[in-house]
Amino acid sequence: MRILIVGNKNRFIHLKDFMIELEKLGITCKLIFDLDFIEKTTSVNFRSLVNKKTQINKLLENFKPDMILLDRITKLNKIFLKKKIPTIILLRGNYWEEAEWAKKTIYNSPIKRISYQKNVKLVDSSFKESALILPISKYLEKEVRKRYPEKNIELLYADGRNPTKWNISQNKKLIHPSVGLLQGLNIWGKTRELTTLENILREMPKVTFYLAGDGIYKNEIISNLNKFDNFVWLGNLKYPYEVSDFLSEIDIFLLLSGLEGFGQSVLEAMLMKRPVIATNVGGIPEIVNDQKTGFLVNLNDHEKIIEYIEKLLNNPSLIEEITDNALENVKAKFSWEIIAKNFLQILEKNSFFKMMKD
Repeated sequence: MRILIVGNKNRFIHLKDFMIELEKLGITCKLIFDLDFIEKTTSVNFRSLVNKKTQINKLLENFKPDMILLDRITKLNKIFLKKKIPTIILLRGNYWEEAEWAKKTIYNSPIKRISYQKNVKLVDSSFKESALILPISKYLEKEVRKRYPEKNIELLYADGRNPTKWNISQNKKLIHPSVGLLQGLNIWGKTRELTTLENILREMPKVTFYLAGDGIYKNEIISNLNKFDNFVWLGNLKYPYEVSDFLSEIDIFLLLSGLEGFGQSVLEAMLMKRPVIATNVGGIPEIVNDQKTGFLVNLNDHEKIIEYIEKLLNNPSLIEEITDNALENVKAKFSWEIIAKNFLQILEKNSFFKMMKD
């Protein structure tokens, strides 16, 4: 069996680990970065466009994949569908809610609306023509089944981590006690929950809060938070090394999001043995077992967040208990070895795979 894995460059480090485990199971894999084969500029450069199409066609001809595993949906999928190569989609986020937020905010001009509609059509056709859809959380499984009930859909917790690559740093640069947040600022449906931080900063002046991340809503968020002496914005951190350094030094990890398909930063904080407090949305409850591997809070509940921060800072033995439980859970459920075996089991029981083998 030969699988071409098409992914986002930001996830290459994880997809490589996945590929290694698949190859141990006898699957031949090739991993490519989708944007290497897509024209990036808005103005059409026909020579470049033809060259890129030639490159991907040559790659497909030489590698001869039995199926395509899409880590995200891109224009390349049009080529795969035309060639009738079975595609498998890893569903990592709630496309539909995120698209609605983007429509209200980012795509707010006639020209941008055209781009938005094209993207919606591409996503819809990709789901409809796919051989298999793999949502990475029960929350996303429910969302995709509502929209494509006739499709072949299987749950796969496919957001693994290699614990050996997440080592605790000895660098000590932050002010303690500290709470760290790590999240993008591009989707208002996610980002707006950070406004809750104002009340927390005001009531906890002796705790320093560090926010790592950037995006189009930076000014809306940062301008209000910068007035507090106990707030520091760090901008984007290089992944994974600066991120692991950051997570290894903070005392508590806090995720304030209004929309999450899964929550990869929560997994990473757990690997670094940092206690997690997170909003009870999307797929987060599938990682955080409330009161056992972390703490869940309702949206806008700054009082409960303050309560949990104080509880953790005043109780080192609780931190040890919570982080031990969390680390054990991550290693048991989210290793690439387990994910690869579950992936192969899903393939073997699906009709399209059986037909391909015959």
